[in-house]
Amino acid sequence: MTFARRLFLGLTGVSLASLALGAFTITPAAAEDSIKIGLILPMSGPQASTGRQSAAGAKLWIAQHGETIAGKKIELIIKDDGGVADQSKRLAQELVVNDHVNIIGGFGLTPIAFAVAPVVTQAKVPAVIFTAATSAIVDASPYFIRAGRTMPQMTNPIADWAYDNNIKSVVTLVSDYAPGIDAEKFFKQEFEKRGGKIIESLRAPLASPDFSAFLQKAKDDKPDALFLFVPSGQGASLMKQVTDRELTKAGIKVIATGDVTDDDLMPGMSDDLLGMITGHDYSADHDSPENKKFVADFTKANPGMRPNMMAVAAYDGLGIMYKGLEATKGDATGATLIEAMKTVSMVSPRGPIKVDPETRELTSNQYMRKVEKKNGQLYNVEFKTIPMVRDETHVKK
Repeated sequence: MTFARRLFLGLTGVSLASLALGAFTITPAAAEDSIKIGLILPMSGPQASTGRQSAAGAKLWIAQHGETIAGKKIELIIKDDGGVADQSKRLAQELVVNDHVNIIGGFGLTPIAFAVAPVVTQAKVPAVIFTAATSAIVDASPYFIRAGRTMPQMTNPIADWAYDNNIKSVVTLVSDYAPGIDAEKFFKQEFEKRGGKIIESLRAPLASPDFSAFLQKAKDDKPDALFLFVPSGQGASLMKQVTDRELTKAGIKVIATGDVTDDDLMPGMSDDLLGMITGHDYSADHDSPENKKFVADFTKANPGMRPNMMAVAAYDGLGIMYKGLEATKGDATGATLIEAMKTVSMVSPRGPIKVDPETRELTSNQYMRKVEKKNGQLYNVEFKTIPMVRDETHVKK
């Protein structure tokens, strides 16, 4: 076993973050006839729907755009981390040391992205974040680029819409982990800046699907609205409990990020969602030629599945990789490729997108949506576009 590999597998007891950048060398796969892309996704466990959607989105990009770039064959390697950060870090090490990948993508949860950050920084391997939405992630490594979205990009337009539509007092209820805390923070910040009042901020344990006590507390507070964020897989359970507590009958409007009305889960959700307002950057119902083709090709390749926010972010993540490699003419050297990917812009199924070269965040449209029934199924129907929303949290003032 080489010294480099012992370092990556943690057998020396020295953390990657403390190592000098020149402590080891890895034979670059860029010199070969293939370009290897490693995806770290939760293909099992409670976040398996995220992994399934992301893998399908990534594979669809390759199916539509071909398996070669600049004469080099694209190899896709998918690793299942089960949504566990320690496992994600170990898999990232294996992808770099054993598989010699040129690019890594995925990251279903925020702790996973943070766990992988020292690995990709040390190895100088670009990493594209598909799902994890905590704003601070990109600061953890100069080799991170985001293909998804951040919480402030989603929550600020929701807060603005709420205040503009006669909602003056809100209780927030979020899952108690980094994205939830971000959602709470940025919604509160924007809503209060506009003149609204946050009556109370409630945080539910991430591992607990029982929101009843929190919802009763929110109902007792009698706000104009309840703002919600939970990971997409918990949306159906949460909304059933919202219905059971009869918040809307009590005159409390329920608003949320799009994670709560995840397209992947909506076919199995109750008609009680009809009329619910959410904000997000993608809906399977988005009206554009690019999205119609995306949805048609996705459902053909994945019978019984409706593409969601995870699928489109992975699809665009592969697009950012491809566009970067096209610009470098197949040169996958870390520093060269990351600079090329920082200049990518294209038309996505969700609308126009571009990587912000200053922040390495994705700028995209955000949409206000209302749950409606179309062709017998529930959809998030967009009714307002907030064009090209930038994440301002990393911008140097």
